[in-house]
Amino acid sequence: MVRRADEPRPLIWRGASKTDFMAFPPTVQREMGYVLFLAQMGERHSSTAKTLGGFGGATVIEVRESYDGNAYRAVYTVRYADAVYVLHAFQKKSKKGIATPKAEIDLIEKRLKDLIKEKEGRQ
Repeated sequence: MVRRADEPRPLIWRGASKTDFMAFPPTVQREMGYVLFLAQMGERHSSTAKTLGGFGGATVIEVRESYDGNAYRAVYTVRYADAVYVLHAFQKKSKKGIATPKAEIDLIEKRLKDLIKEKEGRQ
């Protein structure tokens, strides 16, 4: 099936990312949902979506939202043209500055490696 250029790419949730995302406050879901929609259309929201360092290039993106004194994150990859893959969604609880906690980075890394293994195994 051929996708038209003006149609959004599918959004595919990895692991528990959708369940975690759905636990966010509705305002956060709405704001992040718009950013994810832009990604599906091949665009990037300039103020809330930033490249997540340490993943070799600009294919892993972190969406940042704050609400009611809390920080929320969703991480997706556009590494593959067939879809936007949401790797992780979490409430950031680190009290050590702005760094993403290591446990969250490790989970993102694992889900990305699993995705790469799946995609390259099919080709």
